[in-house]
Amino acid sequence: MDAIANDDAGHGTRALIFALVALACGHMLSTLLRTIPALSLDLMAADFHVQPQALASLTSVYHFAFAASQIPVGAAMDRFGVRPVSLSLLAGTVFGAIASGLATGPESFAFGQLLLGVATSGMLMCPMTLAAKQLSAARFGLWSGAILSIGNIGMLLSASPLAFVVDTYGWRAGFWIAAAGGIAVALAVLVLVPIQPAEHKDDSSPLAQMIEVLRLGLSRPLRGLIALALVSLATSLVLRGLWGGPWLMQVKGLSRVEAGNQLGAYTLAMIAGPLLMGMLDRKVGRRRELVAGTHSLAATLMALGAPHHAVAWLFGVEVMPPQYDLVLFVLIGLATSAQPLLFGMCRQLVDAQVAGKALAAVNLAFFLGTALMQSMSGAVAAVAGLPAVLLFMAAMLFIGVMIFLTYTSASS
Repeated sequence: MDAIANDDAGHGTRALIFALVALACGHMLSTLLRTIPALSLDLMAADFHVQPQALASLTSVYHFAFAASQIPVGAAMDRFGVRPVSLSLLAGTVFGAIASGLATGPESFAFGQLLLGVATSGMLMCPMTLAAKQLSAARFGLWSGAILSIGNIGMLLSASPLAFVVDTYGWRAGFWIAAAGGIAVALAVLVLVPIQPAEHKDDSSPLAQMIEVLRLGLSRPLRGLIALALVSLATSLVLRGLWGGPWLMQVKGLSRVEAGNQLGAYTLAMIAGPLLMGMLDRKVGRRRELVAGTHSLAATLMALGAPHHAVAWLFGVEVMPPQYDLVLFVLIGLATSAQPLLFGMCRQLVDAQVAGKALAAVNLAFFLGTALMQSMSGAVAAVAGLPAVLLFMAAMLFIGVMIFLTYTSASS
C-alpha cells in the first residue's frame, strides 16, 4: 500500500511539474511578444512613417492593457479555474499576434498591442496560481523563481534569433512565429493541465474585487513592496524590451545581430538570476536586505552606463566600448532578478485568505509600473536622448528602494 501511495504521489508530482511548465511556456510567449519592439522599433517606425520615440510611447498600450486586466483575469481564475482561463488567454494571444503582424499604421498596431496586453495578462498568474494552490510555501518560493526563469526564455528568443528573423524576413515575421507558438502552447495546456474545480470562488462584484486589491496594495504592510514593484520590473523590461536595442545600435554602433547577441547575454542573466536569487535567499535568510541591495546595485550600474558620466569621464572617453555594456547588462540582469522575492515577502505579510488578492496587487504594480515607465521613457528620450533614459530609470529605481526600506521592517 505504501508503495502504491508513493507511486501515486510521484505521478502527481510529475503531472504537476508538466502542468506548471506548460503554463510557464505561456509566460515565455508573453515575454517574447512584449520584447519584439526592442530589435525592430526602427523598422516598424519607418514602415508606419512615425518617429521611433512616438512608436516607443505607443507600445505602452500593451502594458496598460496588461495591468488593467489583472483583476478581472484573477477573478476569472477563481470563478472558472486555471485551465479554461489559460486556454482563453492563449486564443486571444494568437489573435493579437496576428493583428499586430497585419498592422499598417500606428492605430492598427496599437489595437494589436491592446489585444496582446489583455490576452497575455494572466500568463504569469496562471502558473503562479496553480503553484500557490498545490505547493507548500517553501516550494512555492522555489517554483515562483523557476516560472519566471522559464518565462524569461522568451526574451532570449527575442534576442539573436529574433534579430536574424527580422533581418531576413522582416519585423512582421516575429509576430507570425509568436502566433504559431501560441497554438503550440495551447495544445500543451489542453493535454497537460488537469481540469480542476475552481476553489475559493469570489462572488463579489468586479468593482468590489478591484477596491479590495487596491486597498491591500495601499495598506501599510504592502506599501513598500508595491513602491518597489512599480519600478523593479519596469526598469529591466523597459531596458531589455525597448531601449536596449536602440542604445546598442544607435549609440554604440552595433549591427542588429550584434545587438541581439548582447541582449541575449542580458537575457541569460535574467533566466539564471531568479533561480540563483531563490537559492541565495534560502541560504542567507535576509530577504529584505537582499532585495534592497540588489536593486540598489542595478540602479548604480544603470547610472554608470550613460555617456559623458562617471566611468566614461573617468576613462576620458565620450562613450565606453560595447564590451563594457555587455558586462553591465549581465550584472543588471542578475541584480534585478530578486523580483520574485517580492511575491514571497507578500505571502509572509498577509493572511492566507487574502494572499491571492495581495499577489494580484503586487503583480498589478509590476506591470502598471512598466506601462508608466515605458510611456515616460519615450518622452525622456524625445527630449533629452537615450543616455537620459538610463539615468531616469536609475533614479526611479533608487526612489523605489528608499520607499521599500521605509515601509518594511528589518524582520521582513
